[in-house]
Amino acid sequence: MGLTAQSSKLSSMTDVFHIEKKDNQYVVALAGNPNTGKSTVFNYLTGLKQHTGNWPGKTVVSARGEFSHNGKDYVMIDLPGSYSLFTSSKDEEVSRDFLSIGSYDAAVVVCDATCLERNLNLVFQVSELAEKVILCINLIDEAKKKNIVIDREGLEKELNIPVVLTSARNGTGMDELKRTIEKEISPGAKKHTAIVTYNDEIEEKVREISVYLDELNISNTRWTALRLLDSSSEIFSLEKKGHLSKFQAEQLKSLFKLQDDKITREKISEENYDYANNLKQKYVTEDTKKINKDKKIDDIITSKYFGMPIMLAMLGLIFWITIQGANIPSKILSDVLFGFQIKLSQWFVIQGIPDFIRGILIDGAYRTLAWVVSVMLPPMAIFFPLFTLLEDLGYLPRVAFNLDHYFKKSCAHGKQSLCMCMGLGCNAAGVVGCRIIDSPRERLIAVLTNNFMPCNGRFPTLIAISSAFFAMTASSFLNGLIPALFVTFMVLVGIWMTLTTSLILSKTLLKGVPSTFTLELPPYRMPQFGRILYTSVVDRTVFVLSRAAVIAVPAGAATWILANVYAGETSLLVHAANFLDQFAVMFGLDGIILMAFIVGIPANEIVLPVMLMAYLSTGTLTEYESVGFLRNILVQNGWTPLTALNVMLFSLLHWPCSTTLWTIKKETGSIRWTAASLLIPTAAAFAVCFVTASIYRLLF
Repeated sequence: MGLTAQSSKLSSMTDVFHIEKKDNQYVVALAGNPNTGKSTVFNYLTGLKQHTGNWPGKTVVSARGEFSHNGKDYVMIDLPGSYSLFTSSKDEEVSRDFLSIGSYDAAVVVCDATCLERNLNLVFQVSELAEKVILCINLIDEAKKKNIVIDREGLEKELNIPVVLTSARNGTGMDELKRTIEKEISPGAKKHTAIVTYNDEIEEKVREISVYLDELNISNTRWTALRLLDSSSEIFSLEKKGHLSKFQAEQLKSLFKLQDDKITREKISEENYDYANNLKQKYVTEDTKKINKDKKIDDIITSKYFGMPIMLAMLGLIFWITIQGANIPSKILSDVLFGFQIKLSQWFVIQGIPDFIRGILIDGAYRTLAWVVSVMLPPMAIFFPLFTLLEDLGYLPRVAFNLDHYFKKSCAHGKQSLCMCMGLGCNAAGVVGCRIIDSPRERLIAVLTNNFMPCNGRFPTLIAISSAFFAMTASSFLNGLIPALFVTFMVLVGIWMTLTTSLILSKTLLKGVPSTFTLELPPYRMPQFGRILYTSVVDRTVFVLSRAAVIAVPAGAATWILANVYAGETSLLVHAANFLDQFAVMFGLDGIILMAFIVGIPANEIVLPVMLMAYLSTGTLTEYESVGFLRNILVQNGWTPLTALNVMLFSLLHWPCSTTLWTIKKETGSIRWTAASLLIPTAAAFAVCFVTASIYRLLF
């Protein structure tokens, strides 16, 4: 299938999309817009027989699963969610290329029953590439709640493709979907594609070009002809991928140049949307009263006056729940892990292992790992499910809507706000999330500025410092609320820095104007708690924690060596801190603080313990007994409210952790931009701290 010369050999590009399968096993491609429940369909069919990774040579997630029905085995390929195959992003490129040249037997396109008209455009585009298409109209339970009725038989007859109504979350219609897949893939089954018939002018030109394409032995002539007509150059990229011969590409380019009276893509898209609207009018009955309920809610949540306050209140509430909820689990986990450290240390003594080796492995590597896990896991286990809950409810796209105006003014992309939100959990996850931005320039801006969002690794430092210096009140409620307010304030500072830096980058290193995009506000839905737990625990918490743990172990060993190897009467760690002291004082910090942040590059969670280790000269990571105890230690070592404020600001703005830097290198493939992502926030952190220190000294 797709754009191939019949006589050409299997290309390297085809190899990328060649799906390995057993004998008598069939491959099904699963496509669909975002927010249609496509992943729920995939998960229901494949169950636990699935795995994820990246497409070979791509930074786009690949999901493959298997299922059986009536003695036949199927491989299902979950393609990236795409609004269109007119590629402008890596995700859409993968979907288009797989549907063009991939090895599959049928394509299932998942649509949302509550907004079918918007989704049908993708169905038409897939039908131009696939020979057998099945339309899966999902979320019919949501449609029923809104009194939306779909004439399945009428739609099926007009589109000339099988139509299945499903609700994957509760299994409705899923057996019928399996039967339909089996029927469509059976030997001798007819081809079913929902081909749109355009106006006479377009159809005449398609016929003329198709004759020439047949002479070139290029298959899928209709799709190729339409792309030549709508001034699209994306088909020529297939030559670079080894899927068009040089001769074919040259002939296509000649034909492309000869099309003086080109049909614009907008005209073709307009006819697609007109046809989709016509289908809706004929086969979909809606209850406007039910539909208007979502609109009334959106009128408040996305309003000019209430949108931002509601967003900030929601953010503050999440932080408060995370901070309060993580305290007890973190203490329990800490007691267990540090208790095991004592047992390990005793075993090393019994075995006669030298103290220096024991110190590196137990007091250094293991203690750092235990600290990172006990401090990082509980808040992540709370924050990520809450974040995923908002995502599942449909609130996060409203956040993007509220912030889109500000990002546009900064010459950045509105979707950057979603990546920014993901950065609150983990900056590495936020960087990966930047893949949703189509424009390479705007995607790079989002990557470079994501670090301005405080991640879970920085929460402990922000919470502890704000509690020690600004929450020492008689009210336990206020002592819990004030840190949440300070973290929320730091997020606002981070947003301001993100917007400001995005604007500066857009006017200097990454000049350009913001691209337009259509933001679909999905309907509000009841959350799927099973999906929330799986996504937040497996895809986010375990992913982030495992990366942090891998880096924390050698970092802990190195830190212990610096703290326990002496030059004269002073450890190497303190020597380094003393060397940095004169420089750090200019920014309202001290040498130990700056040294702790440098040592904390592998894991931000160890910054505060390293400070205490240096202040108390313990030689190992040190935890504090209480907030009052922490305050006394810091004040005794010269801390003032300025020091506390600047440590929080520096923690917010400083360089990314090594996990994030590693992720940036993988995503951008560039040492240059990885270095920029290190230098830009570092310069911002020192500049902001210098300003606050200067103002403080002028006033006091």
